[in-house]
Amino acid sequence: MLILCRKRGESIMIGDEVEVRVVDIGDGKVRLGVTGPASVPVHQRERYEAILDERDSQTKEHRKRVHLTHA
Repeated sequence: MLILCRKRGESIMIGDEVEVRVVDIGDGKVRLGVTGPASVPVHQRERYEAILDERDSQTKEHRKRVHLTHA
C-alpha cells in the first residue's frame, strides 16, 4: 500500500487518466473527488463488494439452471 499525504485541493494521479483530489477534510471524514474516463468504474468499497456479491449470486444461480437443464 502506498500512503500519501495531501492537503485540501491537492490531488494524486493514478496512471495518466485518473485524478483523485482532496475536496474537503473535517468531522473525521475526507471527501474525495475522482475524475477519469467513464470506462473506468469508481465505487466505494462497500458498494463494490455488494456488486461482487450480486455477480457471484447471479453466477451461482445461472450454474444451477444450466446444471438442471443438462441433467
